[in-house]
Amino acid sequence: MGKKAALLIDGGALRALCKQNGRLIDDPNYIEKVALACFDSAEEDVFRIFYYDCAPYSGELKLPVSRTSKVFKGNDSWQHQLAQKNFFALRRGRLKFVDWDLKAPMAPGKTPSDADYSPKFQQKGVDMRIGLDMATLAAKGGVERVILLTADTDFIPALKLVRTEGLQVVAVNLPGTRFNLEFLEHVDIKRPVAWPP
Repeated sequence: MGKKAALLIDGGALRALCKQNGRLIDDPNYIEKVALACFDSAEEDVFRIFYYDCAPYSGELKLPVSRTSKVFKGNDSWQHQLAQKNFFALRRGRLKFVDWDLKAPMAPGKTPSDADYSPKFQQKGVDMRIGLDMATLAAKGGVERVILLTADTDFIPALKLVRTEGLQVVAVNLPGTRFNLEFLEHVDIKRPVAWPP
């Protein structure tokens, strides 16, 4: 019997890595393959796979140039499909509209149009949920290892707590992951993981 391990996936971080590596982004079957590849089946048993993300934005926004209203209808059906997979627990934050960003620098003399802008959103509540689940796993003692698919230094206090409580921390190193040295100081194992086919 192997060590009980919980995997915590920052969906935003995984999506960014998938995009830069030409991988499927919102496919629950592919996300499941990536998640299972993060475990060392020779020495770990899956306790749970926590997936943290926000539902796509739904709401009405005023376009930046014309000031006309546009309705955004996000489709989160893939997240519901993911939550139904074995061992998965979906934890959702929310997206907040921040501003409109220019897609590319404007040519001199060009009149801007709505098409030149894309909406900028910010995740709310995702990091907090990851930190709380790490603290809960450390306090309840149901696992021996916490595997993280993120490189966010905001989690350093939670990493310290998890290790202080006797759990081992594994950082998943998918191609394209960039770790801050300070983050790695609070990790027991840096695990290279290849993209599944």
